[in-house]
Amino acid sequence: MDRKIRVGAVSYLNTLPLIDGFKKGLLQNEMDLIEAYPAHLAGMLMGDEIDVGLVPVAVMPKLKEAHIISKYCIGASSPVCSVCLFSDVPIEEVKEVLVDYQSRTSAALLKILLQKYWKQHPLLIDAQSGFEEKFGGHTAALIIGDRALQQRQRNNYIYDLAEAWMQMTSLPFVFAAWVANKQIPESFITQFDEATGLGLQHIDDIVKANPCPYYDLHTYFTKNIDYRLDAKKLEGLNLFLEML
Repeated sequence: MDRKIRVGAVSYLNTLPLIDGFKKGLLQNEMDLIEAYPAHLAGMLMGDEIDVGLVPVAVMPKLKEAHIISKYCIGASSPVCSVCLFSDVPIEEVKEVLVDYQSRTSAALLKILLQKYWKQHPLLIDAQSGFEEKFGGHTAALIIGDRALQQRQRNNYIYDLAEAWMQMTSLPFVFAAWVANKQIPESFITQFDEATGLGLQHIDDIVKANPCPYYDLHTYFTKNIDYRLDAKKLEGLNLFLEML
């Protein structure tokens, strides 16, 4: 490739360990880093505005080519805490759900869980910016990312989507992976994978540099998020893509 590789990453706290090496200047001569929310990144990868993205895995079937280029991901092997259905009433009493506009995978996962696990059929409404302030009563909301961590103080009922998926399938879940929409040089992939794994060796430093008043980031990075894309996570990912 005779130009810099355009790499898109999610602008959430959970991405910080995976982009720490890039923020410190690794591969700066080989790539440009662009940050956006997940659904926007997915659109950029589909529109060939970026070459590689840490994108919601639900977009993979929509790409002409989809190559996972890293053994790191945004995954969960226990409750993830930042992808949840928030409600004032039990799920059986929810009439409608405002669905976070920032996510594709979480929205798709919610539909699967409502149908196959909770066996409920509320009306799903695509939410607009600011929707987090506008739900209550029998209207629940799917909220993801940093805003979900803040929302945890405010609702009586919190349904963690990763936890529900694991109870249903006995498999971990992958929310986002490093996906390329074309063949990327092997030499770049090797360096990229090393760089994106580097931050996992410096979790304490990353937590210190990013004070978070509403959630313990050390717990988040080491217990809630599971960054390694191992065989079990690939199995979970493939099952999810089949269910789509």
